[in-house]
Amino acid sequence: MLRTRSFRRGLEVVARIGEAAEEAGHHPDILLTYGRVRVTLTSHDAGGVTERDARLARAVSAIATELGIEPERQA
Repeated sequence: MLRTRSFRRGLEVVARIGEAAEEAGHHPDILLTYGRVRVTLTSHDAGGVTERDARLARAVSAIATELGIEPERQA
């Protein structure tokens, strides 16, 4: 979960993640709400998490870092 603190910033993050996903040919589930973006990575064809998911997770982390957005810790 990424804490964006605004809807506008969340849209920016979603757009950037969408671009990275298109480049990778691997598409996450993304939930945008006010102040937060949740990204769920799984390879449905493989029935779980694969290296494709790990690569895209690294790309998402890089995008968040570049935009100064930190992940929200989950309980």
